[in-house]
Amino acid sequence: MMTMRHMMRRAGVAAVLSSTLILVVSACGGGGEKKDSSSPSSTPAGSTADDKAVGSAEESAPSSPNEPIAMVKGDGGVEMSVLSARRDEGGFLTVDGEIKNTGSEGFTAPVQWSGTEQSVAATGRSFAGMTLVDSKGKKRYYVLRDTDNRPLTTYAYSSFIKAGDSLPFFAQFPAPPAGTTQVALQFPGFPSTSIELS
Repeated sequence: MMTMRHMMRRAGVAAVLSSTLILVVSACGGGGEKKDSSSPSSTPAGSTADDKAVGSAEESAPSSPNEPIAMVKGDGGVEMSVLSARRDEGGFLTVDGEIKNTGSEGFTAPVQWSGTEQSVAATGRSFAGMTLVDSKGKKRYYVLRDTDNRPLTTYAYSSFIKAGDSLPFFAQFPAPPAGTTQVALQFPGFPSTSIELS
């Protein structure tokens, strides 16, 4: 009989402990849910703080990504803007830009823009007269040629540029060593100008 009473007492204590544990677990779970539902959300659903930071950066980005890295005025009211000078795979350097006639009259491109080499004369008008000078490495780089001896640059363009019109151009050169970050661009009719390589 004593044994029976002892067993019933232990069973009662176990039941009370079980109920207490269930209440404690429920309270913890409920408290967590209440905290989540009552705390204000700092970002909209499906977005993160990183997303908001990226959005702000995009909104504040400049609207014109093609800002010149160099600008120089030449003869006859024309202006040369160099938009980029980037290294390409294969050891090349490509210079992109445009020449704009900022004068009030038409401008005729001089034959010197094409360079003095007779081998490229068959190509017609080109930018083969453009060179890059690496003063640190003491080297001059000329516009590359393809297998048919045509310069790897803008060519066969109209020699006449109307007032207010622009002539886009590119010219490809052998890339200077990786340690060279700046070169001087030289082109007939324009003062030498320094450009940064990317």
